[in-house]
Amino acid sequence: MTLVAGVDSSTQACKVVVRDAESGRLLREGRAPHPPGTEVEPAAWERALGSALAQAGGLADVAAVAVGGQQHGMVCLDDDGEVVRPALLWNDTRSAGAADDLIEELGGGSAGRTAWADAVGLVPVASFTVTKLRWLADAEPANAARTAAVCLPHDWLTWRLAGRTGAGRPSLDALVTDRGDASGTGYWSAATGEYRLDLLERGLGHGALVPRVLGPAERAGSAGDVVLGPGSGDNAAAALGLAAEPGDVVCSIGTSGVVSMVSAAPVADPSGTVAGFADATGHFLPLVATLNAAQVLDATARLLGVDHGELSRLALSAPAGAGGLVLVPYLEGERTPNRPDATGALHGLTQATADRAHLARAAVEGLLCGLADGLDAVAAGGTPVRRVFLVGGGARSEAVRRIAPAVLGVPVLVPPASEYVADGAARQAAWVLAGGTTPPAWRSPGTEGFDADPLPFVRERYAEVRELTAGRQTS
Repeated sequence: MTLVAGVDSSTQACKVVVRDAESGRLLREGRAPHPPGTEVEPAAWERALGSALAQAGGLADVAAVAVGGQQHGMVCLDDDGEVVRPALLWNDTRSAGAADDLIEELGGGSAGRTAWADAVGLVPVASFTVTKLRWLADAEPANAARTAAVCLPHDWLTWRLAGRTGAGRPSLDALVTDRGDASGTGYWSAATGEYRLDLLERGLGHGALVPRVLGPAERAGSAGDVVLGPGSGDNAAAALGLAAEPGDVVCSIGTSGVVSMVSAAPVADPSGTVAGFADATGHFLPLVATLNAAQVLDATARLLGVDHGELSRLALSAPAGAGGLVLVPYLEGERTPNRPDATGALHGLTQATADRAHLARAAVEGLLCGLADGLDAVAAGGTPVRRVFLVGGGARSEAVRRIAPAVLGVPVLVPPASEYVADGAARQAAWVLAGGTTPPAWRSPGTEGFDADPLPFVRERYAEVRELTAGRQTS
């Protein structure tokens, strides 16, 4: 039996799965936490990876490994390969002003947004690497000047794994990435498959080395006797783990809320709502992301003094539409729409809706309405919706699963809980070993289907309140 391993170095933890390369059967797994916060020393990711690998039985009998990682994080290295400063994560919003500046410099307003969308398939917001580089140049010019290379979390971990041969740290020239992760930087174009180094320099203030972009099944080197796959960003890796094909939509309710669709054609949305990413197979992955997702359920459960099971029961006991009570859940600002300074808003509170059940229902519906807006946006690219997969920690909620098809307006498939980012990385590792033009076919039994009559009035009421929500709307 040939074994492969997949890594998910996410915002909150590092997860490792070891699977049979032919069937995909799960054999071992491990997990280790990451430190909290929106900036982290990359060495903490490496320590967590070591702990998770040990818990998963190590790599001694594994033939190949690949790393999936949180997108957009800014890892700056100096000429010696040392980390310049703690990495800024995707959910660090201090670069919101830098995003505005970058848009202004390419024409401002709609002209600036269109110029960015045409160049790299996305419009700068605080999440993307290029805006973090501009923040660094403005706020920490000495660190910006010291930066010789820029990479992403999964790139850095793959590079560090390649150094486990006893030969010491590999050179900066050994940095590699893939299409999926590169497409979220703001200086690589999914449409052309090329870097826009002029845009990187516009962000950082000077040129820097960037990782070489590998093909979907191209070898990234080795960690001793273990073959390294190119890895990918978390969203592309999850789509690969789900075996998503063109027309498939993945709605992920995790730390962030993500709606992505595998597409055969690139997407460039000048409004900035849809990011025109690439996937991990050679297709494209237009994507909408929100900052607020499963944590909305956590916050509501905490507010009501209940666990998640009781939160679900309460939500399902209230009427659809929560009697007009609407929660716009911008608890940490928001990315889509781009309102980094926004706060949450509760609207429609009356004597009839002032109870726990109505608030629980409003929280679930508010969360799902944000995802429904994302579904509309990615589907507007012209690819017909084939299937919708609902995944992530929030998908474990019975209320979310049962209310989702009514709010999204389409049937929903809920695969069994799994580490889909790590699974996708493992599937890629198996693909690298096997070669060929397509990844191995792994089955995922146990998927549940949920259906319900669409309830458009829920979204209509949410849209009314969303536009009343306090917070800066960037233009």
